[in-house]
Amino acid sequence: MAKLIFVNLPVSDLARATAFYQAVGAEKNEQFCDGTASCMVFSETIHAMLLTHDKFRQFTPRKIADAKTSTEVLICISADSRDAVDDIVGKAQAAGGGVDPCPRQDYGFMYGRSFEDPDGHIWEVMWMDVAAATAAQSAMANA
Repeated sequence: MAKLIFVNLPVSDLARATAFYQAVGAEKNEQFCDGTASCMVFSETIHAMLLTHDKFRQFTPRKIADAKTSTEVLICISADSRDAVDDIVGKAQAAGGGVDPCPRQDYGFMYGRSFEDPDGHIWEVMWMDVAAATAAQSAMANA
């Protein structure tokens, strides 16, 4: 069985956050949703659990970080092409998200941008040509 990842994110407005993630392409899995949580599916193995602050506090005694003022984590998800990177970031912008809170990355063989959700969580979106990246890495090692 493939390993699954569930990224748990505290959100201030569950309905708004759910709508935002649906707008950027995640599907809501009703099986794991209630008035305190929304399970947003990006792929068969990648899920974001959007949790109200009260629900999130049930899992940790630590203070919830304000993602708009401090960095808690940078989440990176892959895309199938450079155009797909721009498409996802464009959808985030259209849904009210911040665009490119982190510097754009363009190394030819790798292209990345980022967006910020309404709660300040930063997602990087990255495309990479693995063969070209491997060749570039080999060339650097042989130099």
